[in-house]
Order: sequence, then C-alpha cells, then structure tokens
Amino acid sequence: MPNKDPLTAYFEADHDRLDALLERYRALKSKDHAAAKPYFREFIKGLRRHIVWEEEVLFPHFEQRTGIVQGPTHVMRHEHRSIAEWLDRIHDKVRRADPSTDAELDQLKAVLMPHNDKEENILYPAIGAQSGAEESARLFLAMEEIPQERFQTCCGAH
Repeated sequence: MPNKDPLTAYFEADHDRLDALLERYRALKSKDHAAAKPYFREFIKGLRRHIVWEEEVLFPHFEQRTGIVQGPTHVMRHEHRSIAEWLDRIHDKVRRADPSTDAELDQLKAVLMPHNDKEENILYPAIGAQSGAEESARLFLAMEEIPQERFQTCCGAH
C-alpha cells in the first residue's frame, strides 16, 4: 500500500483520536460520570475543531481546485449539521450529569462512521492528490490560524 499523503494521514489519525475519546466517555459515563466528562469535553472540542478545519480550509481548497461545489463537500457539510445536532443532544445530557446517552451516541455513530469513511476513502485522498508538500503545509498553517473560539464552544465547567 502506498504512503498516504500528509493531509489524509493527519485527518485519519484525528478521526481515530476522536473515536477513542468518545469510546472512553461511553465506557465510563454510567460508572463514574465525573471521570467521563473530560473525555466528552475533549471529544466535542476536537470534533468541532475538525469540522471547522474541514469547512473553512479543506473544503474551500477542494472546491477552488476542482470547481466542484455541489459534490462531496456539499454532502459533507450537510452531514456535519446532522453530527452537530447529535452532539448538542449528548452535550445537553452531559451538562445535566445524565448518563443516559446510549441512544444519542448510537445515532451519532450511525452518521459519523459512514461520514468518516467517505472522507478517508474519497475526499481526503482527492485533496491530498492535488496538494503538493508546500500547499499541504499552507493548509496546515491555515488550520492552525483559526482562533480557538471558533470551535471551543463547550461551557467548560460542567
């Protein structure tokens, strides 16, 4: 198997990191809700950051390079809205220290898993294939320049 381009490798690793955080929250939430909360906080912050990076940096780059605006990025944005709705529902319960989030977590995963598969197998490789090392570096810098306030929307103290 050929080496993955840096963008694909980075975003796949971030998916894996986020999945692990969510699974740790799920494993702890009924036994020790206070211990589970930091995992959810890091998950929601990380997933929101991931989505902002995609929508404000990667997707516009793809659309500009290809001229395709009603294709995969349009679908991904629509799925991001659904993901955000499930995140908000889970977050509301986490705020109230209500561990009964299994149904919401299942729904989130039902949207998130095929979404991540499409990104990892179609969109990221397409973006990576059209971006050389210098362009990839510029995209990474653009992601880092986005202020944390754009994605750090968790109330923190709960």
